[in-house]
Amino acid sequence: MPSVKQVQITFDCADPERVARFWSEVLGYVVPPPPEGFDSWDAYQHSLPPEERGAWFACADPTGVGPRFFFQRVPEGKVVKNRVHIDVRVGTGLVGDERVAALEAECARLLPLGATRVRLLLADEENESCLLMQDVEGNEFCLD
Repeated sequence: MPSVKQVQITFDCADPERVARFWSEVLGYVVPPPPEGFDSWDAYQHSLPPEERGAWFACADPTGVGPRFFFQRVPEGKVVKNRVHIDVRVGTGLVGDERVAALEAECARLLPLGATRVRLLLADEENESCLLMQDVEGNEFCLD
């Protein structure tokens, strides 16, 4: 039987630090300390050649349980729906109006961070309610 592996989720984006800081706020993640020998990420970035500055950024679960999120700059913009998306589980165990209220409360917290509300999908015979959203660069995610 194979052993469980740690995973990292990588995002292609235009502004890695902006997207990383957004997801840090959404998930309660932290930005790791700058590389050894640098007192800040700004100092590290300024040590790089201009074309490499801001090329990547990361954030991680402070408990070490969740996956690390890595963001890398790519030249092309987002043009189609994500094939994979993040479900932020804020309504686990809740149903009906109580679940919708939890989704709406989290949506209200994320909008000032730069998230965009897309639409609320109400419960049906098979699924509980969820709220479709987009991050600061238009990547889809769900409040679930």
